[in-house]
Amino acid sequence: MKKRFIYIVFALAAFGVNAQSLEDYLREAELNSPKIQALELRYNIAKEKVNEVNTLPNTTIGAGYFVSEPETRTGAQRAKFSVSQMLPWFGTITTRENYASSMAETEYAEIVIAKRKLALSVAQSYYKLYGVQAKQKVLKENIELLKTYETLALTSVEVGKASAVDVLKLQIRQNELQQQKEVLEQTYLAEQAVFNNLLHRDESVGVEVVDEMDIPVDDPIFNKEDLSLNPELLKYDQLYESVTQSELLNQKANAPSFGIGLDYIPVSERDDMVFSDNGKDIVMPMVTFSVPIFNNKFRSTTKQNELRQKEIELQKEERLNVLENAYANAISQWNQARIAHQTQAKNLKQARDAEEILIKNYETGTIDFNDVLDIQELQLKFQTNQIQSVQLYYLQSAIINYLINK
Repeated sequence: MKKRFIYIVFALAAFGVNAQSLEDYLREAELNSPKIQALELRYNIAKEKVNEVNTLPNTTIGAGYFVSEPETRTGAQRAKFSVSQMLPWFGTITTRENYASSMAETEYAEIVIAKRKLALSVAQSYYKLYGVQAKQKVLKENIELLKTYETLALTSVEVGKASAVDVLKLQIRQNELQQQKEVLEQTYLAEQAVFNNLLHRDESVGVEVVDEMDIPVDDPIFNKEDLSLNPELLKYDQLYESVTQSELLNQKANAPSFGIGLDYIPVSERDDMVFSDNGKDIVMPMVTFSVPIFNNKFRSTTKQNELRQKEIELQKEERLNVLENAYANAISQWNQARIAHQTQAKNLKQARDAEEILIKNYETGTIDFNDVLDIQELQLKFQTNQIQSVQLYYLQSAIINYLINK
């Protein structure tokens, strides 16, 4: 798997939104994440295992002293020294390295997945903060609007065109909106804590969120075929390859191993005889073979590896189904958000037209403050729904990009 430093700025650049602040947050979250740091350490450990397997078995050295020296024709043997080294079959060490490398790649796949999931969580929390902030802004505007209506109502009361009840209704409505605004402030603080925890920093640190977001006129083009490149699926390819390397290593283990060695025996000279080889030391080179005659173990391991590969294939198919379902659901909600946004825009325009009519009626001397409250409530509803549709659009865009981003 290609090793690269990944920053996923979900949909923002494509949709014309100022993405710089979110990109910075994504980078900070990735650098500070304890989970990613732990996975990177695990990956480094797996890479170090490549060096671990690039070794030969221990060299065997032996020494012995004859308490009762055996006599030979050339003299008495005093001691025995030996050294031997077992060697694996040709290519075994390379196969071990390949297996260790494949296991390291599966660990790297986990890092890539963790980075993408973290980026998705950060982006989604960012969009939720935007939604809460935008609703607070709308509530503040509506409270100011109601204050304006309250002033009109007080003026109307003075000239006998409205009652004190109308003023009280407008004040009650302001109180309700103020309550909603204060509740949203608490919601914002809670989501801010979630966001800061994702960045592994103090929960009270302020978060800069873009002031305005809108659904773009033209949607980006998504290719469902890119779903096959999702790291969650590529991980299974790495697992399958590791099992393949495990089987190659098993086959090498089933091959003979051989060793080379040397025995050295010092011999004392005989005093009672004189001949050419008197006291000549003994040097004996040796070659040994280790043959796995009883290889049921290796045949069983081969069978296990075959079953493991089938299991991995089925797991990949099952995960693909899950991702395809998530993709279909995200696309559906993504389209629903655009439809809802367009509808709310039309409704909001008509509500504002109705508001203008009411204001003109006031100028001619007649106004129904019950109608004013109804129109104001409709406007707030349409504005809130519009914000929710924008938020939903970007939340689903984040999921789509997580699923198919290369």
